[in-house]
Amino acid sequence: MRKFFLTFFYTGLSPWAPGTVGSLAAAVVGVVILQYFTIDTLFLLTLLITIVGIKEINIYEKITGTHDDKSIVIDEVAGLWLAFTFASANFTQIILSFIFFRIFDIWKPSLIGRIDRDVKGGLGVMGDDLLAGLLAGICSIATWQFIQQIL
Repeated sequence: MRKFFLTFFYTGLSPWAPGTVGSLAAAVVGVVILQYFTIDTLFLLTLLITIVGIKEINIYEKITGTHDDKSIVIDEVAGLWLAFTFASANFTQIILSFIFFRIFDIWKPSLIGRIDRDVKGGLGVMGDDLLAGLLAGICSIATWQFIQQIL
């Protein structure tokens, strides 16, 4: 059950870009949640999987002795869903949030990279993606506002 959760329905076991595959799966589930529930629900689910994810990653790392295994994609889910909470269920902003999140998650600029490198355990695994999600959400809002101004 732990592997099912940490790999987000086993999407993290993809041999090709598991972080991107996990993010795509998270996007689909996130959009479905936004279609039937509110942004508040998505935010609360993000908090829940973050708390559970930190605990489960700590257990996984203790058992395996590996830090931030590439198959663990629950951090991408939490980060992307956090970015989606800024999107106001607007499809263009959801797409922008996804793009910005993947850019920040792969590039790991500034503090995102420091968290990734220096913070150990579940908090480190989840922390860089949560910050990437926060920045992606802010960038999606700024970009959407810019688009609205020029149209």
